[in-house]
Amino acid sequence: MSDTFALPDPPDLETALDPDAYEDATVMGEEYRRDELESFLVEGAWERAFDRWTQDTSMDEETFEIVTDLELFAEFDFFWDSFADRVGYHAPGLPEDWREREIHPAIDSWETVSTINATLTEFGQEVCDVLEAEYIDWESDYEPPDDLPEF
Repeated sequence: MSDTFALPDPPDLETALDPDAYEDATVMGEEYRRDELESFLVEGAWERAFDRWTQDTSMDEETFEIVTDLELFAEFDFFWDSFADRVGYHAPGLPEDWREREIHPAIDSWETVSTINATLTEFGQEVCDVLEAEYIDWESDYEPPDDLPEF
C-alpha cells in the first residue's frame, strides 16, 4: 500500500448503465457482468491495481487530494465486453470548460487537468489488467469458424 495515497473505495457499478453512452467506449454485447466485476474489485483487484498504479503514477499528493475531493474514483465504471473478450472501462475526467465551471479551487492550470485525466485513464487500464490477469476466467462465447485461413 502506498504511504503517499490513501486507498479510495472501489466504485459501485451501475448494472443498468449502457457503456455505449460513453463517448470513449463502443461495446458490442449486452451482458456487462458488472456484479461480478464489482465483487472482484471488493475482493482485492481494486487495491492491487491501486498499489501498482501508485508505484509509477506522475500524480503528486496535491493533485491526488483534488481527485479525492471531487470523488472521481467513485465515478469509474468497469464492464465486460464480450465481443472483444475483455474488460472495458470508463475513466472519469475533468471537462474542457473546467475554468468556467470553477470545479475546484486548487485547479489552476491545464497541466493539472491533463495530469488528472491521463493518470485516471492509466489507473483504469491498470484495474482492467489486474482483473483480466488475476480474477477473470470466463470463457468467451465466440467460436471461430473452422475454415479460417492459416497464416
